[in-house]
Amino acid sequence: MSYQFQFIRNQTIDFAKQLNDQIADAKASYFNNTIRWHIGHVLVTAESLLFGYPDHSDALPKNYHDLFATGTKPADWKEEPPALSNLIEQLEEQKERILQLDDDFFRKDLDYTLPFGDFKTYGEVFAMIMHHESEHVGKMKAMKQVAEKA
Repeated sequence: MSYQFQFIRNQTIDFAKQLNDQIADAKASYFNNTIRWHIGHVLVTAESLLFGYPDHSDALPKNYHDLFATGTKPADWKEEPPALSNLIEQLEEQKERILQLDDDFFRKDLDYTLPFGDFKTYGEVFAMIMHHESEHVGKMKAMKQVAEKA
């Protein structure tokens, strides 16, 4: 699974590196969020499900939860979001931390439940995280196309 994860995460990072602030923060019709939000959401979701963020991981600033967790949106932000360069650096750092996780970790039973699916192990959640990230990258690419046409 590490090859698949590296491939997906590298796609996310490469996409993010092509962005400028105007495109990253464009709020297109029919989309609830911005590309910057999706990048942060991918980061926060993986950190939450694999490392216990925000309670058990200090790899990301605590305020990222209020900015990027499920159910949040840029229209509600009361502070400036992180720079794209920071998000990209954190995606890269997180990728390295995830690649350090061993097979024993992925075989471990989860110590939490999700309101969807029937995930039992960290390996099962990891597969879902990869799917989740791929879905968000696809949405970000569509959003970029719309923003560039506007």
